[in-house]
Amino acid sequence: MSNTMNPVVHFEMPAIDRTRIAKFYTKAFGWQAEMHGPEMGDYVTVATTESDENGPRKAGAINGGFFPKRDDRPGQYPSVVIAVENISDSMKKVADAGGRVLGEPMEIPGVGQYVAFEDTEGNRVSMLQPRERMDVRPKSK
Repeated sequence: MSNTMNPVVHFEMPAIDRTRIAKFYTKAFGWQAEMHGPEMGDYVTVATTESDENGPRKAGAINGGFFPKRDDRPGQYPSVVIAVENISDSMKKVADAGGRVLGEPMEIPGVGQYVAFEDTEGNRVSMLQPRERMDVRPKSK
């Protein structure tokens, strides 16, 4: 067993209408949405808490996003994104533990390598190897 825990750093949900979903979460919860273009897969990122260039400023808080719902993609459900140090090693660990990796890693410009997987219960989850290696462990006081 590894002593390293990989934290949840992001959440994702599918959306049929990205403008409508962004307006809903802004109005209902005060989240700040940012629409991205085709170069980022028409993704919508949302800030759910006060953040800076290093991410959420509040311990334990995460931000998220919405991806376009499409008929040709499996497992389009709300999910979480787990930060990993090495995506290739983590893909092997997922498979060895009984999960199923959904495709090959894709590069998210300026962010890092990303791939989705299904766990042993059929839940869609994703993992991200940040572009510039960041320490994903909580800082000790």
